[in-house]
Amino acid sequence: MDGILFLAVVALGIVAMAQGQRLRALTRRVEWLESSPRAQPQPTRAAEPTSVAEIAPPPPPRPAPAAITAPVKRAEVPQSPPAPTPEPKPDRPSLESLIGARLPVWIGAVALVVAGFFLVRHAVEIGLLTPGVRTILAALFAVILVGASEAARRVPALAEDPRIGQALAGAGIASSYATLYIAAALYHLIGPLPAFILMIGVTTLGLFLALRHGPPTAVLALAGGFVAPLVAGYDAAGIGPLLAYLGLFTAALFGLAIHRGWGWLALAATLVGFGWINFLLIALESSHLTGPAAFVIALALAATLALPRAGVTNAWLRSAPLVAGLVQLLIFAPALTFDGFAWSFYLVLAAAALFLAARDPRHLPGALAALGLSLALLMAALIAPDHGATFVAAPVLALLFAAPGLALLERARSWAILALGGIVGPVLLTNLLEPARLADWQWAALELAAAALAGTVSWRRRTATDRHDPGLIGGALAAAILFATALGQLVPFAWLGSIFALATLGVGLWARRTGDRALLTLPALGIGAILIAAAQPLASYLVLLAKSLAGEPILVPSLPHLANAVRALLPLIAAIALLSPDSRQFGRLRNAALATAVTAALLLLYHLAKLPLAIGSDARFESLGFIERAAITHALFAAAVALRTRLPALALPLFGLALGRLVWFDLIVLNPVFVAQQVTFFPLALHLALAGFWLHRFLPQPLATRAALAAALLATLAAVRQAAHGGIVAGPIGTGENYGYSAALLLLALAGLTLGIRSASRDLRLAGLALLTFVTIKVFLVDAAALDGLLRILSFLGLGIALIGIGWVYRRFLAARPKASVADA
Repeated sequence: MDGILFLAVVALGIVAMAQGQRLRALTRRVEWLESSPRAQPQPTRAAEPTSVAEIAPPPPPRPAPAAITAPVKRAEVPQSPPAPTPEPKPDRPSLESLIGARLPVWIGAVALVVAGFFLVRHAVEIGLLTPGVRTILAALFAVILVGASEAARRVPALAEDPRIGQALAGAGIASSYATLYIAAALYHLIGPLPAFILMIGVTTLGLFLALRHGPPTAVLALAGGFVAPLVAGYDAAGIGPLLAYLGLFTAALFGLAIHRGWGWLALAATLVGFGWINFLLIALESSHLTGPAAFVIALALAATLALPRAGVTNAWLRSAPLVAGLVQLLIFAPALTFDGFAWSFYLVLAAAALFLAARDPRHLPGALAALGLSLALLMAALIAPDHGATFVAAPVLALLFAAPGLALLERARSWAILALGGIVGPVLLTNLLEPARLADWQWAALELAAAALAGTVSWRRRTATDRHDPGLIGGALAAAILFATALGQLVPFAWLGSIFALATLGVGLWARRTGDRALLTLPALGIGAILIAAAQPLASYLVLLAKSLAGEPILVPSLPHLANAVRALLPLIAAIALLSPDSRQFGRLRNAALATAVTAALLLLYHLAKLPLAIGSDARFESLGFIERAAITHALFAAAVALRTRLPALALPLFGLALGRLVWFDLIVLNPVFVAQQVTFFPLALHLALAGFWLHRFLPQPLATRAALAAALLATLAAVRQAAHGGIVAGPIGTGENYGYSAALLLLALAGLTLGIRSASRDLRLAGLALLTFVTIKVFLVDAAALDGLLRILSFLGLGIALIGIGWVYRRFLAARPKASVADA
């Protein structure tokens, strides 16, 4: 411990040496500026002639003879002022000079102080000296050091190096502080009042010596004054005298820093003061922390006032002591069990931060930090088992920040943040963490009053020119949150979505009036809140959707309760529908909000569409599942076609959903050919043909024609399948069904060729030819292979005649077309 202490003091001495070097460089700079010729006054010019003869113009020159050349006088060039003396370069000490000439002086001064301390301690340990003698010897040692510093200034051999006097003066003042602490706190040789008087004397002496010798003496005085209690024993006389000593000493350092403009000294005193507080927090029991907590307030306030006067200009450094004090008290509070002392300390320091911010806007960062740390302390107190005086401090905290914030709202945007923090933070945190403290209607009344105040903040900042003004936007958001929280405690949870929808509408209408772009985006947050309130039915729908995509039929009993679904999703749809006519609403999230509303509406419509047939079992799904699914798909197709020209942005998703249902469910996972379903009441061929009609109506050409041809092909195959199997089309393919496919496809090919020739549609003709080719290959390779005898001969004969006839007709069609058309064909 002693070695560490010695090294720490040596390090402080080295810092003092560096500060002395910097001061000497500045002194040389000032001397050079004063001696430079540029600083000397310029001589005045001789008076200009004023007589008429002197100012009369000279007579015109006579022409010189041609043979004689007149001599030309050279113009006199004024002499330039002498070059300025070059600026002296600062000394850059070599390693030899640093180690051999400078460092020993400071280490020697430190060694003197430490030697005096340990000499006294050793004498005490061996019982050689009485307390009075020890104190007198320590005082004599300090006087000798101070006298030696003055002698060093007057002795010519020592005056050449000012570091010697600085070192001795710093050691003397540090020893004086240690002596006074030993006499008053350790041995009680003098009472409190004489001790304070002597402390003032020592402080005055230290101030005088620092003014006389410069920063190095101040650094050594700082080191000696703060280290002295550790050497003598910090708890020997109790915490009260120690804190008084630290307070007076720190105040003296602040006074010296202000007088000389040494901002570094004020910062150093502040840092060491908070270091002592943290040491006491670790070393003391919780029952002895009230005094250190009070010292935190005094230190934070004194440092905040001293730093600007000492020359510190950085706004964050000016606010740093207040923020550090608030953080320190936040650490103290749990040890003090959040009692009245802890809260009073915190509220006093927060009030000081607000007062300073009101006087000087540069302290506003400190006030904002005070708000955040105060709310953090409130949360910690509400979570702790012992709340202490928290429920008395919470309304005081709210009033402390809300009142000045509302009063100074027009000054700066930061005051709006402070006002809203005081209005919203305490009431919401207390309601969230301790809801049983008040009845629901009491919480609702408090939150409605707070919502009105938050709305007032937004109203008063409506004319602000700042972009993203926190008062305008934050006030509206806070009012909406408080309103929803208040009403949410008075209604059942199932109606929470409706409360959120009302708050969202209110914010949207206010945003429409102000026209603020950032405020117009806020309703999107309300939509998110409504979705959270609707999480339970939405989660049920998502689970059912996943099962449906996997091929599992959705039965009515598995759907969420309709009343809950309506209460959850209808407010969402209504809020978006009422705000969407204003194209500015939701900002960049507008498309996402509209898609959310459409999705919610489709979920409700799907739920309602499942109710008429009430399919609740696998047997009922087999008889009615296909009809229900086809009806929903065609309803989506019809809606998409109806909205194609009016609302294309909505029509396209509806069409995509209908087409996806047709392909995925009817042709893949729930295809009636593979999954047994009754298709008697709504034939499969009619379903596919009607789908082809919708595709032809919605899609552009030529895609519409090609999609309709594909649907016609599927409808033809479905007609043959249903004709062969009846209402349940699942099962193997029979011989008659196989021939029926060939005949039906041949007729479809002929129909395609005929329509293509008559309408001059190249797509229909090519489809007919392709289908005809497929049928021909099928007949030769599949159908004819199963026949024998006369039937085989007749089949080939009929196919040959049909193909010859088709070729003859098609050749005549091509011959009748213009050459350009033939080339195209």
